[in-house]
Amino acid sequence: MSVATATAVRTAAATEEPPCAPLPVLGRDVAVPLVTGGSVTYAALDYAASAPALQRVWDDVAAYAPYYGSVHRGAGHLSQLSTELFENARRTVAAFLDCRPDDQLVFTRSTTDSLNLLAAALPAGCEVYVFETEHHAALLPWQSARLTVLDAPRSPRQAVETLERALAGRDPHGPALVCVTGASNVTGELWPVRELAAAAHAHGARIVLDAAQLAPHHPVSVRDLDVDWVAFSGHKLYAPFGSGVLAGRADWLRAAEPYLAGGGASRRVTRDTDGTVAVEWHDSAARHEAGSPNVIGAYSIASACTALTEAGFASLVAREQRLIARVRAGLAEVPQVTVLSLFGDDAPRVGVVSFVVEGWNSSHFAAALSAEYGIGVRDGLFCAHPLLRTLLGTAPATEAECGAPQNPLSALRVSFGAGTPDEHIDRFLTAVRELVTHGARWTYETKDGRCVPVQEDGN
Repeated sequence: MSVATATAVRTAAATEEPPCAPLPVLGRDVAVPLVTGGSVTYAALDYAASAPALQRVWDDVAAYAPYYGSVHRGAGHLSQLSTELFENARRTVAAFLDCRPDDQLVFTRSTTDSLNLLAAALPAGCEVYVFETEHHAALLPWQSARLTVLDAPRSPRQAVETLERALAGRDPHGPALVCVTGASNVTGELWPVRELAAAAHAHGARIVLDAAQLAPHHPVSVRDLDVDWVAFSGHKLYAPFGSGVLAGRADWLRAAEPYLAGGGASRRVTRDTDGTVAVEWHDSAARHEAGSPNVIGAYSIASACTALTEAGFASLVAREQRLIARVRAGLAEVPQVTVLSLFGDDAPRVGVVSFVVEGWNSSHFAAALSAEYGIGVRDGLFCAHPLLRTLLGTAPATEAECGAPQNPLSALRVSFGAGTPDEHIDRFLTAVRELVTHGARWTYETKDGRCVPVQEDGN
């Protein structure tokens, strides 16, 4: 099933699946204090920033932890076991992404790290094309290349047409790369990845998919989407420990200088008689994995991939679509709320919804959600400044309290996924209605650029 076209996603959403319960995640029973007194179970609705770790992932890591050892560097039993675990994790994630047999999969720190690695591996003279709608992780690494930033499209078809016009007339024999998101971290809307890949390849360009927001919500097939590389982060895929992935074609990676120089990346090092050091680098993924590998991070990603696959994406997608519909319908009932969108209300999307509230500064609203209702959302520009400025146009009306010192061009984002209980969505919608209707019950002030509740003793 393709996850990047409207037709395929609508089909997935319409598929009749038995209801599934939210997957167990860490923190689901954590209680947080309210400024109005008492406490409440924390409603984590900021999955797009960092999703809570799956309980399954945590249990797998805990079971392995006593056997932790060095990777690729020891003859001892624990070292050999850890090496096998690390390489098995690589195979598990490659299977999760449906990689081609000759693809390489490099473990990195994050999506940002993955795309910076690819940027460092670009051939000389490479042209890079990226939409202004991208997260900064996908927008900023290409500054040393011949960069073309494309205007925000207002439909999937326009996205493809915009790319085709940009690529038309270029020398198809010169290296070129298109970087595109699979799902927007601001609007949640799915992008036409397969169609963009076809357009890129038709003009002799390659394409890298930023799947940071897509992989936690839908299956991602490198072969089906026909992308050259895919990058994503473990911390958005319910896996902690600072890990990420870059997977795809090996030739540019093999030809590039190692991303980091050091042990593990080198096959053989010699010192010549003139005092210089000669290095023979690996041409496998190890070429770009210098230093002691983050074996626990890699294993946590593999565990999350296994857990999501076994849970069944069809059921997970069906449940998430119901949550999305509930959130959007609830926000539509509040006239003061405007939901942000590029492609329109009917566009297929994942569980990410950004909005502004008339008369409210976003930091103030987010602070009230947290302090008075125990709900965690994101406010600001979401590391996608050009897109937010395009979506917001003119600044929304803001109140002076907690708003005057801050940039009024900002928004709120609620995001959720496989571990979100229905009660968190219901509490969020109730809180939005109450805050808009009755206002905050507490007094807030700006400290260090953020809106925070005033302490009762004034300190």
